[in-house]
Amino acid sequence: MRTSFWGALGALLATVIALWLFQGLTGNTGFVLSLRAKKLAALMLVAASVGMATVLFQSVAQNRILTPSIMGFDALYLLVQSLALATLGITGFVTLPAGPKFLIETAVMAALAVALFGTLLGRGGGRDIGRTILSGVILGILFRAGATLVARLLDPNANAVVQSVSFANFSRPSAEALGWAALVALPAMAAALWLGPRLDVMALGRDRAVSLGLRYRAMVLAALFLVALLTVAATALVGPVAFLGLIVAGLAHGLAPGARHRTLLTLAALLAALMLVGGQWAFERLFGLKATLSVVIEFAGGLLFLTLLMRGKIR
Repeated sequence: MRTSFWGALGALLATVIALWLFQGLTGNTGFVLSLRAKKLAALMLVAASVGMATVLFQSVAQNRILTPSIMGFDALYLLVQSLALATLGITGFVTLPAGPKFLIETAVMAALAVALFGTLLGRGGGRDIGRTILSGVILGILFRAGATLVARLLDPNANAVVQSVSFANFSRPSAEALGWAALVALPAMAAALWLGPRLDVMALGRDRAVSLGLRYRAMVLAALFLVALLTVAATALVGPVAFLGLIVAGLAHGLAPGARHRTLLTLAALLAALMLVGGQWAFERLFGLKATLSVVIEFAGGLLFLTLLMRGKIR
């Protein structure tokens, strides 16, 4: 892609960031800026994590209609949260230090994701799209049903804690989880970019990739491991985000058709950041929080998913 395109995209993102940080700045500016800066960092981290995780997952599945959320990653995270709450109780769950809690959740999530989705996608990729989507939807339903069952066995106060992490909230990202999420997500992003050339080979299909010397199974598991890390980081900060990744991955492929994975990963991260920061600025400054950004994103993403499915644009 041309340097001018990257420059224009970077300038647009910088403009939106400046508007969001400095517009309406009054009172104790230092305190307000520090709060906005933390929120901005969380939104940027969530955007990059979701965008890159979706591109990685679509490369593993060899299909552009699948996302981690559609395949049940977010539901798996909620199940892990519910089980942890049931095991530790409200006091133990709430008082558990953010660092150990986040690292334990990440380890469990990554292990389960690699075990479940590695078996599903590692052999044939996403060539049988109907079977792959159906399997992912069934797994998602199973995880959500498990989380609901565990929640119903809890008392109402504990159930309220589970519900608080069940929906995306871009207005109040978790500040205490930000540092730990960055500690997990940033190395995962760097690893994804480093694996870019191997992802390019994997995208050729299992047979071609193996003939070129790629250890296909190991590459699938490595990519799914990174997807799990990025998904946990994003979900821990704002909650489950179902369709943001589908939108930005589709835009990235549309703006850079046939591009290498390093380009696609970077472009998806920047587009997601522009969408989240710009959208949050519009809803906070222009609409006075009379609507919710997550609802708009989910609605638009759902329409895009149905459109892609009906038109058969699954490759």
